[in-house]
Amino acid sequence: MKRTLEGTKAKRQNVSGFRARMSTPGGQEVLNRRRTKDRHKMAITGSKRA
Repeated sequence: MKRTLEGTKAKRQNVSGFRARMSTPGGQEVLNRRRTKDRHKMAITGSKRA
């Protein structure tokens, strides 16, 4: 039986990765808001957990 929320790393990157955020004006606003809050992570990264 499969789990409810199974995903792939590629899809996660395409939807909420840094380059996906930068590609739209709304995504750029998201990153700018996170920068003003001094977030450690701007977006998800392609590490082992992504």
